[in-house]
Amino acid sequence: MINKTFYNYLLIVLVAYGTYSCVPVEQQAQSSTGSSASNKLRYDDYIYNSSIQSVQTYVATGYNEEVLEPPVVPLSQEKPIILEFDRLNSGPQRLIVKLQHCNADWTPSGLIESQFLNNFNEFYITDVQNSVNTKVPYVHYQFEVPQVKLSGNYLLIVQEEGGNLLLTRRLLVYQNTVSVTARLSTTTGPAGRFVRQPVEFNVFYQDYPIINPSQEVKAIMRQNHRWDNAKSYKPTYVRDDQRRLEYIFFDEKDLFLGLSEFRAFDTRSIRYNAVGVVGINLEASPIEVKLEPDKNRQNNVYSQQPDINGKRIFNNREYGNGIVNADYTWVNFELITDEVPGNVFIEGALTDWQLTDAAQMLYDNDRQAYVGRMLLKQGYYNYYYTFKPASGAAADESYFEGSHFETDNTYDILIYYRPPGSRADLLIGYEEFFFNRK
Repeated sequence: MINKTFYNYLLIVLVAYGTYSCVPVEQQAQSSTGSSASNKLRYDDYIYNSSIQSVQTYVATGYNEEVLEPPVVPLSQEKPIILEFDRLNSGPQRLIVKLQHCNADWTPSGLIESQFLNNFNEFYITDVQNSVNTKVPYVHYQFEVPQVKLSGNYLLIVQEEGGNLLLTRRLLVYQNTVSVTARLSTTTGPAGRFVRQPVEFNVFYQDYPIINPSQEVKAIMRQNHRWDNAKSYKPTYVRDDQRRLEYIFFDEKDLFLGLSEFRAFDTRSIRYNAVGVVGINLEASPIEVKLEPDKNRQNNVYSQQPDINGKRIFNNREYGNGIVNADYTWVNFELITDEVPGNVFIEGALTDWQLTDAAQMLYDNDRQAYVGRMLLKQGYYNYYYTFKPASGAAADESYFEGSHFETDNTYDILIYYRPPGSRADLLIGYEEFFFNRK
């Protein structure tokens, strides 16, 4: 029997939206949160209008169907950053892109636009294509980010001509004025030795004048290029004689949980059941995909399996050119576990690493499992299940996924500094580090 919470949820949906199956997908998506999720600018990776789907920012490499490089480029910018996204609820429109330079904490910097751009700060997206032979029609937009003059954090802002916000994305442009070297260290305490991944690093600034480095240099480390759990550090030791900053961590909270290799499913073909898929209903519109039921992995031993560290790849195996040939399908998730005192979410690049309403799962007593579904473009996806306690404590990915020292993860280290007299933080060093790369 479905529990009371699930029954109330269904009743609200039916009353609010009428007969759901009779509403076109583009209207379903829009109705879930209204035409706009928020009209206030957020300095984050965020979607303001629910018609916007499948947003990607990446460095152009010229290769198809590969794990896309994160939107991080050197100041030379030989390879541009590309923005792509779909819009489900309208025909082609003239959309405007703007850039905002930001400080290390993602607040707007004090720079005027001419200090970081060569052009007028208003760019139109001209690469626009309609989807081809898809049950869910959409318009695909692609944009090459213009070159900038300064290093640092940049917020990419996409809006309609009338000013309505559609999406924002964080970009990084770095200089190599300091060098960063990372290495594997050891954890403190017997528990952390098996579940956390100790990374420490040094910053060398022989050829770059840094004043008061203990206070003015800001270091940030990310796991798998995520912003939601990034950690900020001050130097542990300042070696003035060597012009070196040393970052060593003695507290477990400064180290990342290794977690587990990501769960995965593949919908690039809808003609057969690929990885993680147990059923496909081609008669439904949109097409319905059922994934293999998942289980709680909290107490499992480490299992090595291939993944792409939470990311996703869009494509259509039957017709190719997934940009416009890949269809949207309802993907049904199921997590077999006891009911927990809080909320359960699907998480990964498919949710922008955020706990969204669309990714929240509900408990079904008959199936003794949490169930949920998301409208997703055909592709190969990685994901986790995340527990958000009702007490208000921080979300815990290890609750269902477990955590292991052996897990393959990517770390990157960002070094910021504001030169004397400047009105902005510059990104003066960048290093990527692969932990347990298989």
